[in-house]
Amino acid sequence: MCGIAGLFYPGTPKPIEPARIAAMTDALAHRGPDGSGVWAAPGIALGHRRLAIIDLGGGAQPMASADGDLVTVFNGEIYNFREVRAELAALGAHFRTDSDTEVLLHGWRAWGPDMLARLNGMFALALWDNTRRQLFLARDRMGVKPLHYIELADGAIAFASELKGLLAHPLVRREVDPRAIEDFMALGYVPDDASFVAGVRKLPAGHFLRLERGRAVPAPVQWWDLDFSRRARGSAADLTAELTDHLRTAVRSRMIADVPLGAFLSGGVDSSAVVALMAEASRQPVKTCTIGFDTASHDETEYAAAIATRFATDHRVRRVDADDFALIDTLVHAFDEPFADASALATYQVCALARETVTVALSGDGADEAFAGYRRYRFHAAEERVRGLVPAGLRSGVFGTLGRAYPKADWAPRPLRARTTLLALAEHGGAAYARAVGVTTPELRGRLYGDAMHRAIGVYRGEQRYVDTMASAPARDALDRAQYADFKHWLPGDILTKVDRTSMAVSLEAREPLLDYRLIEFAATLPVSMRLRGGEGKWLMKRALRPWLPRDILYRPKMGFVTPISAWFRGPLVDQAAALAASPHLLAWFDRRAIERIAVDHRAGRAEHGRTLWQLLMLDRSLARLAG
Repeated sequence: MCGIAGLFYPGTPKPIEPARIAAMTDALAHRGPDGSGVWAAPGIALGHRRLAIIDLGGGAQPMASADGDLVTVFNGEIYNFREVRAELAALGAHFRTDSDTEVLLHGWRAWGPDMLARLNGMFALALWDNTRRQLFLARDRMGVKPLHYIELADGAIAFASELKGLLAHPLVRREVDPRAIEDFMALGYVPDDASFVAGVRKLPAGHFLRLERGRAVPAPVQWWDLDFSRRARGSAADLTAELTDHLRTAVRSRMIADVPLGAFLSGGVDSSAVVALMAEASRQPVKTCTIGFDTASHDETEYAAAIATRFATDHRVRRVDADDFALIDTLVHAFDEPFADASALATYQVCALARETVTVALSGDGADEAFAGYRRYRFHAAEERVRGLVPAGLRSGVFGTLGRAYPKADWAPRPLRARTTLLALAEHGGAAYARAVGVTTPELRGRLYGDAMHRAIGVYRGEQRYVDTMASAPARDALDRAQYADFKHWLPGDILTKVDRTSMAVSLEAREPLLDYRLIEFAATLPVSMRLRGGEGKWLMKRALRPWLPRDILYRPKMGFVTPISAWFRGPLVDQAAALAASPHLLAWFDRRAIERIAVDHRAGRAEHGRTLWQLLMLDRSLARLAG
């Protein structure tokens, strides 16, 4: 795993000082502590920080072709590089290394952008073609690896793996984009079609950007998309067998490494499945690690220990205090943008534990999105069935009136929160789902924002991207549309950002076998009943895993990493909650009295504002860091 950065002048090819690129890559040193390199020519420069994983001696970057016409830097892994290498060798390519990086050079020469469709991996790459005077930037299908870019005042295009790489360039202005604040307050993260810093863009997942000398910067081109509109045919037994093959292949392909490799093991279905399939494929005990909590309601170590015993893994456990919030500033530095998924605290800790013994760790991320594992999918599907029974013209009046009259009960489990359900039924399905995945409601945001914020964003709302995406999704069913939208927004913006930044912060490569694109494309074709049945998500996946995992693992309630942020703001962080109303960074955009009110109401137990206060705390720290 690595960090990349560079500069390109589409107009006049101005000279670039290598020291400028070195400063940008030095800001990414945590992504690649094993080596660094810079290559520069008139109007173009590429930089790299290396975390050596494959071909430790021969895979240094930037890497040039034998004739010097092509140069590339690359962040990620190409899991099928040996198969692609064999295909290229048959076409006459001569290889000088055993690295996956060199496959990109020969692949570009043979196929151009069509090379991407042949790659199975996670990647963000930059490739300079001197003959065509083109800089080619590309990102993997799911958006596992990040890539940010910006047009600078001197005409250059700067790019980097992380925002901090761009901020190392003196021409990048440290101005916040107010729409990104709205996005963050709505969703809890700054999504992949937005950026915290004004002017910065993120190359979307499954897109490439082809920059040419003498031409204006074009829009990114989508080279891959997920299609939920087709349906697989076959019996449950046949589809189970096909799914099993996909799972085995995905895990085995991600076990290729020239450094120690292991896995995260939470004791849930997804990480247990990965460990089971790794154990099946490995001659040595799989190295596994688990974070335990000192609070029983948050702790899953007994389930992880059962899986470790079942598959005879080399297992390590570290217990941490569930009230440990000392990592807040560490996370703010790692993410650059405000990030409110509090499970990042535990993710960072398990990554740090893994890095003590391995350089690569496999995770179970992606299965919930692919196989409908989240509870919100079940709720959304049920709500859509009810909406289908009541004419649209009546829904708003009937359900909206009932919902407004019903007592508010934030403290109750969602099935018992009739007010929330009734108000959701009053809305269009896309708008209701956008609320379900959101954090702070539009109504509360409206009260929190100050006049400057209201003027800056106008009618813009962060949830609208979900509404638009679901309306245009290649899908047949309400569940399809919700999953598709999560693949476009939630997965790259929250889950994959969380894993990338926390793992890279400790120089660990995290791999997600359950996001193998062939597995994901197969899952998208499954009939709804094989994803969600009888209120049970991941129905076919759990059926496929029965030979490996016991029922108490497959069918126990989902826990995940839970962080008691609400209790923190009534206890150890109560003073910090109160201090938010005096923050000059927040008061540029928020109303002082509104912040004071939610902090007081939360502390007194009159309302539940823990997640919103956590958002404001993370935003305050991020704004302070951006200001320098």
